Amino acid sequence: MVVFLGIVFASTVFTRMVSVRKYELMPLWSWKAIVQYRDRELLKEDLLNCILLLPAGMLLPVIIDRKVNWYWAWAFGVMISAGIEVSQLLFMRGLFEWDDMIHNGLGYMLGCMITQKMREWMNKKK
Repeated sequence: MVVFLGIVFASTVFTRMVSVRKYELMPLWSWKAIVQYRDRELLKEDLLNCILLLPAGMLLPVIIDRKVNWYWAWAFGVMISAGIEVSQLLFMRGLFEWDDMIHNGLGYMLGCMITQKMREWMNKKK
């Protein structure tokens, strides 16, 4: 988990060029733009943000060896993403936005739910 999150952190913060501090403080602004302008690139970016932390979410129930409620999984994913977003803002490497935190949290939560359903399915097979 630490190695995976280290790679995610490095690729989302330190592989980017230093620029000016950029931020978008309106939650779900990207979905408004997707609907209003039919922006497929922004849709792709939102979906990729959902996928970004999905593998880490899949690892959590395995690491702690117990079931995780969906809201705790989402909150934990949002907290991890908040660390990335704040780092991007502080180091001026990318856009700080609530949407990324929401989408990363959803992906993390989905990863937890997938692992838990797979474990339930495998236990039924035994």
